[in-house]
Amino acid sequence: MKINDDNGKHKRIAIALSGGIDSLVAGYLLKQSYAEVFGIYFSTGYENTSLDLSLISRQLDIEIKHVDLSSIFEDEVVNYFINTYLSGQTPNPCILCNKIIKFGALLEAAKSFGADALATGHYAKIERKNNHFALVKGIDDLKEQSYFLSRLSKQEFNKILFPLGDLTKKKVKNIALKANLSPIEKKESQDICFLKDITISDFIQSKLNIKLKPGNIVNTENEIIGTHKGLQSFTIGQRRGINCPASKPYYVKKIDTENNNLIVAFKEKLYIKQFHVTSLHWIKDNLKFPIKVTTKIRYNHRQAQSTIIKQNNDAIVNVIFEDKQFAVTPGQTAVFYCNNEVIGSGVII
Repeated sequence: MKINDDNGKHKRIAIALSGGIDSLVAGYLLKQSYAEVFGIYFSTGYENTSLDLSLISRQLDIEIKHVDLSSIFEDEVVNYFINTYLSGQTPNPCILCNKIIKFGALLEAAKSFGADALATGHYAKIERKNNHFALVKGIDDLKEQSYFLSRLSKQEFNKILFPLGDLTKKKVKNIALKANLSPIEKKESQDICFLKDITISDFIQSKLNIKLKPGNIVNTENEIIGTHKGLQSFTIGQRRGINCPASKPYYVKKIDTENNNLIVAFKEKLYIKQFHVTSLHWIKDNLKFPIKVTTKIRYNHRQAQSTIIKQNNDAIVNVIFEDKQFAVTPGQTAVFYCNNEVIGSGVII
């Protein structure tokens, strides 16, 4: 299982451990192929309790090192999250965390401990294709996580291992059962790790010590049909919390921060065919535009057939869907695929 390991050059592997079943099984599998494996756990400052890492250490029979990344996590991920919401857009902090924290600061820490590569429990694959490494979708369609890894630097791919890329979640659970592996973090993370049991608006208020600013809810005919308690409670495509009776449910169509208005419409008006993407990050080289791809506009979106067209400069592209898609959301990441390979990504504007 020497994934993207040229001639077995990796000798000492660090496995990023969270306490959950995925990273635990990834560490177990690494032990089958590498003589030198150690664990590395990073804290963000938002952990509810201190994990007893010794329980994991004994199960895998490895040393676990701890790295405090709370300062960079606050500066780069949490502040980005807050500022993006305040600008009327919807951020994707998990993608930024993977780029800056896990495969940035944590990878550097692993190297400083003598690791040749950093492994994680992500469901994705890195494969060698025509003399370059490619980021490829994992085989489990329900757990596949290449979307969250789409901003990684291809220069680091030869230092990253994903032992679970060719496994399904069911298979991972079976491996854990047969090997008597017991995660110490039983609940799987489904949401943004630092929110826990607090709403986004309450989190922003607590961080900045500000009060939400009420404003008007306006329909697409520019009629005031209600009031909102604060724009930070909403995102494009949201239905819950509008509370304006009508013949059909309203959905958030636009967040107008300049006038503090929440623009709403019926669902059919939230389907669009094209949009612009900036902050482009290309993993595959020598792309010739226009290029036909499938595009994913959020993690739980079924990627759709589309064409990428370059604008007059290289900073923005136009993405045109074959069929209209629902709730294309500024601030979210659009990820481009050719077959199962991630060729690049960018931020929706």
